[in-house]
Amino acid sequence: MIPEELYKRRRRHDNTPATMVLIITNYIVATILFTSVSATSWFFAVVMAGLIMYNIYTIRRNRDEITRINIIAYTIGWAGIVLLYFVTRNI
Repeated sequence: MIPEELYKRRRRHDNTPATMVLIITNYIVATILFTSVSATSWFFAVVMAGLIMYNIYTIRRNRDEITRINIIAYTIGWAGIVLLYFVTRNI
């Protein structure tokens, strides 16, 4: 028989840290939103507010994983999203 540990499912998306999954999710949502909405509208504000609420929820849920490096990566990620916003607005 094959041991059970051989095909044991990995926890939390193949052990990717929750903060990295959060940054990737932020970029996916922001890219879709910035390329599909032509002007800043109420829909844009609602989606961004939802994204911020999701970020707060995820950070509070995974408080034990937050380190200085994760905070720096998260801050750089949001700076990249702001830069992405200005790049897609000028196209």
